Amino acid sequence: MNTLTVAPSPHVHGDDSVKRNMYGVVIALLPALAASVWFFGLGALSVVLTSIVSCVLIEFLIQKFILKVPTTVTDGSAAVTGLILAFNLPAGLPLWIVVVGALVAIGIGKMTFGGLGQNIANPAILGRVFLLVSFPAQMTSWPVPSSEVDGATGATPLGLLKESVKSGTPISEIAGLPSTQDLLLGSIGGSLGEISAICLIIGGIFLLCTKVITWHIPVSILATVAVFGGLLYGVDPETYASPLFHILSGGMLLGAFFMATDYVTSPMSHSGMIVYGVGIGLITMLIRTFGAYPEGMSFAILIMNIVTPLINTYCKPKRFGEVVKK
Repeated sequence: MNTLTVAPSPHVHGDDSVKRNMYGVVIALLPALAASVWFFGLGALSVVLTSIVSCVLIEFLIQKFILKVPTTVTDGSAAVTGLILAFNLPAGLPLWIVVVGALVAIGIGKMTFGGLGQNIANPAILGRVFLLVSFPAQMTSWPVPSSEVDGATGATPLGLLKESVKSGTPISEIAGLPSTQDLLLGSIGGSLGEISAICLIIGGIFLLCTKVITWHIPVSILATVAVFGGLLYGVDPETYASPLFHILSGGMLLGAFFMATDYVTSPMSHSGMIVYGVGIGLITMLIRTFGAYPEGMSFAILIMNIVTPLINTYCKPKRFGEVVKK
């Protein structure tokens, strides 16, 4: 006799999972990781390994001995937090500072709110912003790629642009401003995640093709930057950099593809994602152009993370079966 089994939804299952998506992000970042090690050497690798191990270990210890709940470090989320945190740090950063950043990212940014799925801000960005405010000198000492002088540091492209424009130097006369080829290949100073735009683009395309992320957030961010930057560049190209320079420099690509797309802290609907992305692009350009900091991506994402609940309130998908009033 056939028995009818009644079970709660969902009735259709897919192969998507937290672990699959997290390790998909890790795979997507491997080209950029290889490029950072190529340009910065073992210093970059030590920062990455310290950050990942610290994040995983801190999450394990908090869950095991403080919260006393089952550990979830094998889902890959702590490893991804550590990897993205490392990509926001300079290669020469003292390792104890990296550990402090991991403690803030996991201990405060993630586990204080209850763990994965409950944090209100991207943990890696929170850790990075904390370190930038607490250790500004160390966090803005950028090693020079492939330098023959051990410990040599230099300005990032955005930092060089900011200081030169502030002193009244036209962009066409700025010495040492990297070319588009330099930005694409990665022979520039900056954090690990500012190296080799082409590697970050490859990683972003991988995430899109494997459907780990959708196009709505990265495209809306980059389109907003292109429009805002294009308008300023059209007004005065000697004072404002080109849109392509803004897209390829700093943490723009890392933020657009890997940080702003965090599932927990980004909007749920596609329309909300576009609003969220436009907000990030606009705030980033305002900080870069008129603010004190040469870079604004982390601050922009953090601000929009906080705004996400409001976006979710007003940007809701239509309910199944809902009748639209005319």
